[in-house]
Amino acid sequence: MITIYGIDEHLNPVKARMSDVLHQCMVSVLGMPEDKKAQRFVPMPKENFYYPGGRTDAYTVLDINMMAGRTKETQKALIKSIFDAFESELGILPTDVEITITEQPPHCWGFRGITGDEAKLNYKVNV
Repeated sequence: MITIYGIDEHLNPVKARMSDVLHQCMVSVLGMPEDKKAQRFVPMPKENFYYPGGRTDAYTVLDINMMAGRTKETQKALIKSIFDAFESELGILPTDVEITITEQPPHCWGFRGITGDEAKLNYKVNV
């Protein structure tokens, strides 16, 4: 599950393309299935979105929640892939992107009426 925050006037025009770019990073780095897109966009009025100095109004925050199991190297590769893709595909500089990855053990996930440690997934978590 990914939640994407940004200033509405900058996020709304690119969110469909951003969704595709972000998912391609998830597919290429994590091996996620093409149809496994779980994203939530939260466009906010500028007066409700405070961000650090040295950033522009294109500043975008990504909170990535995933089941524990990916290696540190895989997580770093995902972050770098997103930075690169956002810059080359969306024109958003890495200084305007903040990414956090939060992991929870599979038993803490619930979907399709079961917990994550009971699920038969069509992709690998331990990559």
